[in-house]
Amino acid sequence: MMHLQPRKSDWPADRLAEARAVIADVAHHTDHLIRLACNVLVTHGDTATEREDARVLLVVINARRPIRAAQRQNGAGRAAR
Repeated sequence: MMHLQPRKSDWPADRLAEARAVIADVAHHTDHLIRLACNVLVTHGDTATEREDARVLLVVINARRPIRAAQRQNGAGRAAR
């Protein structure tokens, strides 16, 4: 059986489709994967609106990071007591 490799020209379109799928189902993906998807769309999105929406979501996701780190530290401090 012959395994077909995607053509090199399909790669950008495939990555954009994957990034869009992650963003469309953001509640079921990790912040890390969402950041990757946003970065792909910010850089390679088809429209200015798509690129801007991805940039805004990236800002929101990055703003959550310090809160989560603080929550983990507080939780670890309580467990040590």
